Amino acid sequence: MKRLQAYKFQLLPNGAQQRSMTCYAGHARKVWNLSLAEQERRYKAGEKFASEFDMNQWLVEWKKQYPYLAHSPSQTLQQVMKHLAQAYKAFFKGDASHPVMKKKGRCAASFRFPQGFRIEQDNHRIFLPKLGWIRYRCSRKIEGDVKNITVSFSSGHWYASIQTEREVDEPIPQATSAVGIDMGIARLATLSDGSFLEPLNSFRKHEQRLARYQRAMSRKKKFSKNWMKAKARVQKIQARIGNVRRDYLHKATTIISKNHALVVVEDLKIRNMSKSAAGTIEYPGRNVSAKSGLNKAILDQGWFEFRRQLEYKLAWNGGQLIAVPPQYTSQSCPCCGHVSRDNRQTQAKFKCVDCGFAEHADLVGAINIKAAGLAVLACGEAGQSGASVKQEPAEVT
Repeated sequence: MKRLQAYKFQLLPNGAQQRSMTCYAGHARKVWNLSLAEQERRYKAGEKFASEFDMNQWLVEWKKQYPYLAHSPSQTLQQVMKHLAQAYKAFFKGDASHPVMKKKGRCAASFRFPQGFRIEQDNHRIFLPKLGWIRYRCSRKIEGDVKNITVSFSSGHWYASIQTEREVDEPIPQATSAVGIDMGIARLATLSDGSFLEPLNSFRKHEQRLARYQRAMSRKKKFSKNWMKAKARVQKIQARIGNVRRDYLHKATTIISKNHALVVVEDLKIRNMSKSAAGTIEYPGRNVSAKSGLNKAILDQGWFEFRRQLEYKLAWNGGQLIAVPPQYTSQSCPCCGHVSRDNRQTQAKFKCVDCGFAEHADLVGAINIKAAGLAVLACGEAGQSGASVKQEPAEVT
């Protein structure tokens, strides 16, 4: 089977290379906006949607109109057209929202090289067209054939994400057990075998300091030098929060995927669960403050990322992930099957009003989730079965 995997390393460019990469990212953003505007003009005029090949022809005229675009490697600008075509295709299928304009400072600064690069792992350096050799912080060996390299800027540093492809043997699971997982706030994840993961609450630990720096940034004149310094401090904290959260989830999901051949989770709609309850002026929401705190806690746990990592890691290890409907998993008694809201007396306490069975509510939910997943395998009941091989989010070093 083919395995796609990404390796992300911090680049160590010199001053000239940093300036060039900043320009290339700006040029890619310019071409995206120009292409999007042209597509919208064609749509309003009733013309046919332009394909990726057609959009590439526009570059010839745009390089004459904007001479600075010629300083960027042509392949990085052509990749922008490819990404826009993919974005429109996802939009037409209903899998994504309509592509939007990219504004400087409000979108990720990045560009991609599909060819023309070279990597010397022993010397810890990468050759990129028009940039030359750039050293990088090598934390692991790159395996497989390199398909493309994406250069991006984040929190004051440049990174190279190297996507590879290689043939691997069909994985055979070493573990034979099945487990159900109930996601929560007080506990990040409760497993049906009785174990659980404590929440990391990365954002909550840095929330006050982040708010203080954001207030200081708001008092600076926008785009001034002091404003840029304040923004860098804010970005550094935000990057720290994200890196700590991802590291914790990677370690947790790696252990679970290696110890279990079948993992059953709830098919939670995180976007719907974390929607604001503020409402409108005509129809104001209720308990807005409490719902805001719940939304913040849900997003701080990283439930979606937890499931995403479990999915591809289980596939790599020969396991399987099943998502089952979340309804009544914490209100159903695993002993007698009685379903009632009264069974769950508090957030943590479960006691069946019919048979008297008592246990931690999250553990009861995990047991019911596992049973529902086994029913999906045995009887084909409603649920999402199977795990697809996905690109691994590389570690930031």
